[in-house]
Amino acid sequence: MAATLAPVYGIYSGYELCENVAVRPGSEEYLESEKYQIRVRYFNADGHIKRDVAKLNGIRGTEPALSILTNLEFVDTESEDIFAYIKRDDISGKKRHLLAVVNLNPREVRETIVHVPVQSLGLKSEAEYRVKDLLTGTSYTWRGKDNYVRLDPKEKVGHLFRIEAF
Repeated sequence: MAATLAPVYGIYSGYELCENVAVRPGSEEYLESEKYQIRVRYFNADGHIKRDVAKLNGIRGTEPALSILTNLEFVDTESEDIFAYIKRDDISGKKRHLLAVVNLNPREVRETIVHVPVQSLGLKSEAEYRVKDLLTGTSYTWRGKDNYVRLDPKEKVGHLFRIEAF
């Protein structure tokens, strides 16, 4: 989410390796952080998200909507565990709007209906349109505002769709 919500973002050193053991229960400070020591890290170790971060950074370089701060619109879903928002590109003239849909539950599959504000995106209320997941390359045909999404955190925690009119 950080890589798509704002034009700039940072990753704490070690995050891409999924380091997440807290100093003590409830603490936001990491046990093995470089705050108190020099750390040697193995960035090619199994279980990292280095490829995911590289993919997102590549998308950020090609999608104008991700370089704008004032273009965020939250989108309703029917699940408290699914967070969705649109990043609009009304400035570049390309009108390449993006829809991010994220599972906030890291352990369980979540399904929901996403209520896409199609009319404000310039689509007719019952029109068919394509959403292309920029993270996987998979495309889906959606119709109207209410569309189904299923996210399994073992496979993917979210979608970053480019909305494409037919």
